[in-house]
Amino acid sequence: MRSHYDVVVIGGGIIGLSTAYAVTRAAPGRSVAVLEKEPALARHQSGRNSGVIHSGIYYRPGSFKARFALRGAREMVEFCAAHGIAHEVTGKLIVATTAPELPRLADLARRGEQHGIPVRTLGVREIAEHEPHVRGLAAVHVGTTGVADYPAVARRFAELAARDGAEVHLGCEVLALTRAPDGVMVHTTAGEVRAGVLVNCAGLHSDRVARMAGDEPGVRIIPFRGEYYELAERSRGLVRNLVYPVPDPAFPFLGVHLTRDVHGGVHVGPNAVLAAAREGYRWRDFRAREAADIAGWPGLRRVARRHWRREVGELWRSASKTAFTAAVRRMLPDVTRNDLVRAPAGVRAQAVRADGTLVDDFLFTGAGPFVHVLNAPSPAATASLPIGREIAARALRTLE
Repeated sequence: MRSHYDVVVIGGGIIGLSTAYAVTRAAPGRSVAVLEKEPALARHQSGRNSGVIHSGIYYRPGSFKARFALRGAREMVEFCAAHGIAHEVTGKLIVATTAPELPRLADLARRGEQHGIPVRTLGVREIAEHEPHVRGLAAVHVGTTGVADYPAVARRFAELAARDGAEVHLGCEVLALTRAPDGVMVHTTAGEVRAGVLVNCAGLHSDRVARMAGDEPGVRIIPFRGEYYELAERSRGLVRNLVYPVPDPAFPFLGVHLTRDVHGGVHVGPNAVLAAAREGYRWRDFRAREAADIAGWPGLRRVARRHWRREVGELWRSASKTAFTAAVRRMLPDVTRNDLVRAPAGVRAQAVRADGTLVDDFLFTGAGPFVHVLNAPSPAATASLPIGREIAARALRTLE
């Protein structure tokens, strides 16, 4: 590792790697390094998701989410096709199973039309034509949704960035940051390196890195474990493509959904359960210092007061496979408890403000030699190309 780089990116997930790739394209000759604490890339959120290319139908017009997803979905399909990465544009159904969900479904259809997304409202018979085993009162078909192999996308970003001179250092954990007259001194397990500008794409640890930099981000990352099952091989024919419930606008999670991946498997989930560690992929994963930091944030207590009924339901489905199966059967009545096989979990890095507000959009902060990416929710993987360009532009403006 060299002693100085123009841009140092912390985090070897899909956003950090897309940022490095974007910097090398926008500013050839600028030196770039990516520091990743794990022994391989995309070990966390980028490699532990359902692989969906999101259309943008859920997102408020004018938000970062909407802007990035609408552009990013198209670009992701083009990128995967150009680089031989497994992907498929499948379309998806958003299914209303109760009468109170019908107005929200209609609102989603109108939002899709507003965004220019190809959407079509379906009745009971048309639902069965798309998904014979799915039941609902009505549905919206979204034509631009698909699936992709996001770990392969992340690795390709790294290869393209490296081809243009960027360096990726694995097993390199950041221990401390010190402001310097000409940038930042980054203290790592592999030694010290100076950066003209430091980009914080540390995901589950992004608020910690911001505090290392001497910046108070105004949020804490609260880890929510997303627990998945998958359909047993004999039962995969129950789902053709992607099936989602109508989301609850008061809760920033999409609920239990069904997603066929690029390898032919069908993921079912996730639950959203508060984790006791930032990388708490299992119930037994517990880190006392992290748990205390999470529990001590006043925003979490306010979230708990606001959403405790919903979280009790999430916990019950986590503890009871029977309860989880019952949730799935609302849309897929033919599924049985024995059709569901436990699959690896993910952890969502949810930024929460002190007042209990769950940050629902991308959040970029930082001044001087720092750019912090403090909330990168779904559709981050979908939109990783335009997000990388946005972050790269912020970093390069700092250098210039």
